[in-house]
Amino acid sequence: MGWWSRESLGEILAEGLKKHPDKGFHVHSVVRPYSGTFADVEVVARRLAAGLRARGVGPGDVIAFQLPNWMEAAATFWASALLGAVTVPIVHFYGPKELGFILDNARPRVFITAERFGRMTYTPEPSAHVPIVGVVDRDFDDLLAAEPMPGVLEVDPAAPALIAYTSGTTRDPKGVIHTHQTLAFETRQLLSGYEPDRGRQLTALPVGHFIGMLGAFLFPLVEGTPADLCDEWDPTRVLALMNSDGVAIGGGPPYFVTSLLEHPEFTSDHLRRFGPIGLGGSTVPAAVTRRLTDLGLLVTRSYGSTEHPSVTGSLTTAPEDKRLLTDGRPRLGVEIRLTDDGEILSRGPDLCVGYTDASLTARAFDDEGWYHTGDIGIVDDDGYLTVTDRKSDIIIRGGENIAAAAVEDTLLTMPAIVEAVVVAAPDPRFGERAAAVLRLKPGHPMPSLDEVRQHFAAAGVARQKWPEELHEVDDFPRTPSGKVQKHRVRQHVAEVGRRSGMSIEQKASHA
Repeated sequence: MGWWSRESLGEILAEGLKKHPDKGFHVHSVVRPYSGTFADVEVVARRLAAGLRARGVGPGDVIAFQLPNWMEAAATFWASALLGAVTVPIVHFYGPKELGFILDNARPRVFITAERFGRMTYTPEPSAHVPIVGVVDRDFDDLLAAEPMPGVLEVDPAAPALIAYTSGTTRDPKGVIHTHQTLAFETRQLLSGYEPDRGRQLTALPVGHFIGMLGAFLFPLVEGTPADLCDEWDPTRVLALMNSDGVAIGGGPPYFVTSLLEHPEFTSDHLRRFGPIGLGGSTVPAAVTRRLTDLGLLVTRSYGSTEHPSVTGSLTTAPEDKRLLTDGRPRLGVEIRLTDDGEILSRGPDLCVGYTDASLTARAFDDEGWYHTGDIGIVDDDGYLTVTDRKSDIIIRGGENIAAAAVEDTLLTMPAIVEAVVVAAPDPRFGERAAAVLRLKPGHPMPSLDEVRQHFAAAGVARQKWPEELHEVDDFPRTPSGKVQKHRVRQHVAEVGRRSGMSIEQKASHA
């Protein structure tokens, strides 16, 4: 249908580098800062490409990297694309177990990593079978040839370009395969919806997460905007950068925006540096979009996944209720439909071509090419989708389904609550009950179960949907994109129940 082009990622990169060599490339890091231009980083990338080419690496070979948001990560991704290789980004805080599984599954020819960053420390065992290993701060520079590799190696644009591993829940990570064509379309599609002259945007998502990688290393080249990266999410430092360097936050998972608004050093000057805010990558509560709108910000929501990055989204010109309360309409070229039980199925030009595990592909894709997302949603009369829950997040209480997201939205309208996660807890009578895990505003006491019940009653929520168990946390376990890892929250709630043996009211009082 004309959605795909014949360009490879390497050709797209080379064109962007040719057009915008003088754009700034900045890494805002305490441990490894960098300031240069696209042209400066291109020299490192082409020297790395030449060094790897001399070692026999070429089109179709797999190059994996586990690096923070550093210049060397950009050089590795660009070198891989110029070589026509398959890139495997790995989030920097994966431990030896997850790293070992990914390297065994992807079988890379090359693995680039760091000597040390935060809790990550290089150990040779997981990559012992990888022929070429480069460690930043140790021997990475040994891989760089004296002369940069010219040009771009030819590759079939329908061939794999990226394997992105999703965060595992009850099993090992899943390897999602994207081609040059699916990623090129994703890039064009997202950039077409961006506001012009957005200025310097700070990339906080880890580049080991594939949308973070594209946002940091591909989108700026195509758009012709500077690249600004931070390797650690520290709201205090980010607020300082907004003032000193003029960088802005364009959105992402809600946590990256709300953690700034909650910070005691946040001022009206910071607020003026926000442009339109696009929220996605995790559940977007209506209470958050309303709060941002009340502050004068223009907010949109979107929906996608590693498998299908951009399923739906709203334009900034859409009616306010659609922008704030729905996840938008299907994006260009994308189709969606709902099954009888409300599961969202999607297909389109940016949909992945499957998993490295053929059995997973067979389960997730049907014969007509529809991807079964595992998400539950509704579509209104105007074609706007609202994602209401994950299939796995439905709480079945006495045979009745309770959508966790709806309970979370009501909790977030309580003044003391910053973030709420609702999961199923075992119940001897009803099978399951709603357990609410709360992150509170500084200085606010934990609400009692009676206060929560009164709030839900005043909101007109059916009694069976009221939380029946409360827990407090300082923060939640999160994926690289800031999404709360609900399976770990469930484990925490279940473990508290096993340890305490308390009644529901006792648990709430104890919490």
